[in-house]
Amino acid sequence: MGAIQPVSDKTFEVDVLKSDIPVLVDFWAEWCQPCRKIETMLNEIAAGELADKVKIVKVDIDSNPETARAYQVLSVPTLTVFKGGEPFRSVVGANPKSALVRLIESALDPA
Repeated sequence: MGAIQPVSDKTFEVDVLKSDIPVLVDFWAEWCQPCRKIETMLNEIAAGELADKVKIVKVDIDSNPETARAYQVLSVPTLTVFKGGEPFRSVVGANPKSALVRLIESALDPA
């Protein structure tokens, strides 16, 4: 995969819910400073060893309110891993890179 892909209300179903691999969705906003802090970490993860195992996408909650509302995103950043078309696990706030990697790896576990 390698790059973080922007996703919209219109493309969310195809890009996230119908993905063959787990998807980490970064619900963010332009005005959110913590969102900007984690962007570098997400780019590193997207280009690193998990690149072929997970897709990382971004949903701007201001431009895509339907998706944010559907998944009850009340704070940004909210990072949710989707697996098999369903939300699997979420974290809220600017977490360290190690926590984000653990979040993704939890969805890769076959159990």
